[in-house]
Amino acid sequence: MNTPYLALFLPSLEGGGAEHVMMDLARGFVGRGFQVDLVLASAQGAFLTQVPTGVRVIDLKARRTLTALLPLVGYLRRVRPTALLATLDHANLIALIAKALAVTRTRTVIREANIPSRETTRSHKERLLLRLMRYLYPRADALIAVSQGVADDLVTTLGLNPSRVRVIYNPVVTDQLLQQASEPLIHPWFAKGQPPVILGAGRLVLQKDFATLIRAFAGVRRQAHVRLVILGEGELRSELEMLVRELGLQGDVALPGFVDNPFPFMARAAVFALSSAWEGLPNVLIQAMALGTPVVSTDCPSGPREILKGGEYGKLVAVGDDRALAEAIQRVLELPRYNLITDWVKPFREPFVTTQYLHALGFDSTHEE
Repeated sequence: MNTPYLALFLPSLEGGGAEHVMMDLARGFVGRGFQVDLVLASAQGAFLTQVPTGVRVIDLKARRTLTALLPLVGYLRRVRPTALLATLDHANLIALIAKALAVTRTRTVIREANIPSRETTRSHKERLLLRLMRYLYPRADALIAVSQGVADDLVTTLGLNPSRVRVIYNPVVTDQLLQQASEPLIHPWFAKGQPPVILGAGRLVLQKDFATLIRAFAGVRRQAHVRLVILGEGELRSELEMLVRELGLQGDVALPGFVDNPFPFMARAAVFALSSAWEGLPNVLIQAMALGTPVVSTDCPSGPREILKGGEYGKLVAVGDDRALAEAIQRVLELPRYNLITDWVKPFREPFVTTQYLHALGFDSTHEE
């Protein structure tokens, strides 16, 4: 075929960081002249309306990622894309098996966004997943880790050769990000003259540990009139709402759920707080910094220490320590906003990252901007 054909495979577009990254990459690939298919196990999710222009959505109509195997095999045999990029561990495994069954020359690259040692050791099912990763991941044509911490964990946990794992940061700083951040924000807490707002964002799940953030906020609230907004949706909503009530914070804590555009919130927050117990590379931390918002983060594995240069660009505190998190937030609130060094942002900008991904997918510099 004359035009290189790229396929990006993931379970759905439910609204997580991986989905956002894949769409940013898809936009970058189209801009370089590639034909791009966004191949979804199931074409559903909050981000479906945000698929970039020029990207074709392929719905495999599978009820689960596992049952997308045979439809993906059929797609690979029919379309024969030049390269296939998959992300998220279940999708990565299905992509590698499908490539073997399809018997095509499609170069298959997998992207790992989390640390396997934390994600796959809590149950029998997850231990089985870990064994499959150890067997199948070495069969990928290239492996991409989203941070050095993830790369190190892949090598240690899966026994991979370090030379086979490439570290490529996420392309989360885009022109679109800056444009979206400048859009109007109709929320009474962000109006002029209102108390400072501390912002958290992410799925309401155990990994993000928003319970620690809420407890930390209670400590800050005792010292100053501030408010807390946590953007996102998830299975722990009722537990977090109960904690807010128990601490008597109903008037100063809001959980508005998933929002299409979180960046006006981010740009106008007094502090962005990441309370995660573990991460791969927290996109929201990078985006907040790129918008000039002061940040506080847990020193969780992995990502925040890399992003914040060991604490040079933002406060790092121990995982699960609400008192330390409260103290760090309080200190940041007392300081003036700062201007971040512009060179810091380059590894996270879309054009730079797109070029790195194209190299991993087997394309040379003729496809660079």
